[in-house]
Amino acid sequence: MNSVLPLTGTAQLLKLLDPYVQDDFINQHWNRRALRGPHRSLSAAQLWRANLLTVLTPTHSFNQLVALLPEQRAWREFARLPNRHRVPDARMLNEFRSRVGVTGLRAINDHLRLPFIERAAGWSHAVALIDATDLPAACHGFKKKTPKVTRRIGRGWEAAHSRAARAAAL
Repeated sequence: MNSVLPLTGTAQLLKLLDPYVQDDFINQHWNRRALRGPHRSLSAAQLWRANLLTVLTPTHSFNQLVALLPEQRAWREFARLPNRHRVPDARMLNEFRSRVGVTGLRAINDHLRLPFIERAAGWSHAVALIDATDLPAACHGFKKKTPKVTRRIGRGWEAAHSRAARAAAL
C-alpha cells in the first residue's frame, strides 16, 4: 500500500507533524510549577511531545524512549529538547501523564483535531473521519490481588469413623 505519509519514526514524519502541535495551548493549561521541591526544567509542551514520541516511533515504553532519546537527534528536535544531556526520564513522563489525566489528554487531542475536521469538511470526496480517541479499559482493578476464600457449593464431607481394613494376603 502506497501512503502519502512517511514511515513511522522517521525524521520526515516528525517534521511534517511538528507545525500542527500547538505548544502555547499546552503550556497555557498544564504548565504548573511545583510549590516545593525542585522546579521542573522542561515545559508541559516538551513533556507532551516526548509522550507523543512513544506513539510516533517504534518505541512503545517510556524506558525504551528515554534510552534511545539521546541517540536520536530528530526525536529530540521534535520534542524541542535543548541537548542530549537534558532529556526527561521515565518518572517525569509518567508524572506528567498522571498530572494531565485522561481528560487533559483528550482536550489536547480535541484541540489538535479541530483544524483537520474543518479542512476535511471542504473535501468533495470525504465520506467520514474515524475518531480514534482512546476508550476506557474493560478491566476490574488490579489482577495481582490476594485470592479470596472460595465458598463450597455442594455438600461437605460427613464425619464418620473409618473401618479397619484387612490386608489381602495369600
